[in-house]
Amino acid sequence: MITKESYQPAVATSWTGRIDGTDADFLRWHQVIKVVDLLQAPLPVLAPNEKGMVLLGFASDEGVRRNKGRTGAAEGPAALRKVIANFPAHFNAHTILLDAGDVLCKNGQLEEAQEVLSEAVKAILTAGYLPILLGGGHEITYGHASGIRKYAQKQRVGFINFDAHFDIRVPGEEGPSSGTGFWQLAQDCKQSGDTFNYLALGIQKNGNTRQLFNIAGEEGTTYVSADAFHLNDKDTLFAAIQHFLLQVDMVYLTTCLDVFAAPFAPGVSATAYNGIMPGGLFLQCYRAILQSGKVVSADIAELNPSLDIDNRTAKLGAALIFEIVMAYCGEDLSL
Repeated sequence: MITKESYQPAVATSWTGRIDGTDADFLRWHQVIKVVDLLQAPLPVLAPNEKGMVLLGFASDEGVRRNKGRTGAAEGPAALRKVIANFPAHFNAHTILLDAGDVLCKNGQLEEAQEVLSEAVKAILTAGYLPILLGGGHEITYGHASGIRKYAQKQRVGFINFDAHFDIRVPGEEGPSSGTGFWQLAQDCKQSGDTFNYLALGIQKNGNTRQLFNIAGEEGTTYVSADAFHLNDKDTLFAAIQHFLLQVDMVYLTTCLDVFAAPFAPGVSATAYNGIMPGGLFLQCYRAILQSGKVVSADIAELNPSLDIDNRTAKLGAALIFEIVMAYCGEDLSL
């Protein structure tokens, strides 16, 4: 249940930016986005010819703290909004873009915040919108994906994670963290009799213990290492992606910004000096997943503005959000 203690509605005045004009060809996101309050009213009903997207922040880094990382990701949603506000609106009048505000994690109550997030995601999906979540630490995964599973019922849900880490740790004394989300989902799938469909892309051998590789194997995880991106191994990457997509009906897509090389993503808890490059082969993979038509919800995780340099990481995360929106609207990203 969404409560006023765990939720902060969006504020229209927070959406500002450059104005080149008010005709359709001049518009930017801050000029077309509308704010909604999930506590006050249901989302607007979409007409048959309309597509709708809802931005929702998860202002939490409690999971990062529990995982002994560098906190600050709770400010990620605000930083992402600031960048995407000035994006040009390359979509038509039949596209509805809403900001539903932030789910909050107060007083370290991560499990409660994740439950609220799952209910919000389910409500957005039920209303026919595409949820685009703004993190926040990667503890966003468990709440986000749980909401998708509630909505999906018996449809086959697949989890695709661009990440240097499996995030499949067994919870420790402090409980679930930013590194346990996929282990939690694996247990939930077992309990409900569902297959745990998990594809991890960009995994670093120097970022995961042997135990984590063992757990990933025990849970049936499919993964492709960062080497495939470094060595331009397109065949391996696309074979893994296409095979995975054939096994599922809908996809939860999450991108942990620490999958990228540190010069492009310095603003994360755990930087990767040898992370993948955010252009070329990565974009081909990302777009192939988005254009499959199976992505029902997506998020960006681990942006820590306090560690960022010249907003590089925020701009990279925002660029991925732009990719998600354009693909959902059926817009051609080629020039």
